[in-house]
Formats: sequence, C-alpha cells, structure tokens
Amino acid sequence: MENQQNETQLTPEELAVRKEEMKQFYDESLPYLESQVKYEKLLTEIEEARFKRANWQYQWAVLMENSKAPVSEDDEDDEDEVKTPASERKLKKG
Repeated sequence: MENQQNETQLTPEELAVRKEEMKQFYDESLPYLESQVKYEKLLTEIEEARFKRANWQYQWAVLMENSKAPVSEDDEDDEDEVKTPASERKLKKG
C-alpha cells in the first residue's frame, strides 16, 4: 500500500529516471533471456526426437506382432490332445 502511494507522488523527473532504470535493466537482461530461449528450443528438439524414436519403436513392435501367423483355438486344443494320450500307458494289475 505504501509503495503505491510513493509511486503516485513521483515527480516527472523521478518518473523519467525510474523508466530509464527499468529500460536499462531489461536491456541488460536480454542476453540471458536469449540464451534461455536457445536452451529451451534445443531441449524441445531433443524431447521431440526421443518421442519420435519411441513412437517408431512401438509401431514397429505392433507391426511385427501383427505379422506373426495367428494361432487358432482349434490348433491349441489339438496340441493338448497330442501331449496327453490316455491309451499309451496301462496300469499293471498286481
């Protein structure tokens, strides 16, 4: 609250000085902000490349899974019957 009252009581000369100080501050900050923009852009490019690579790997895995010969349920039932024929062994009577 006090800060607002001080700002409203500035003379035109003081206001001009304050504006010049703000402009100088922003001008001095620009190189840092430009460096940050470069950093953020490079980081974004890296993340996009990682996403594309992971997406490609996923699509390749799906393609390979779909290209396998499908196994029908009838084939699975036949395999169970072949593995356990009941007529091969007989119990000895003793």
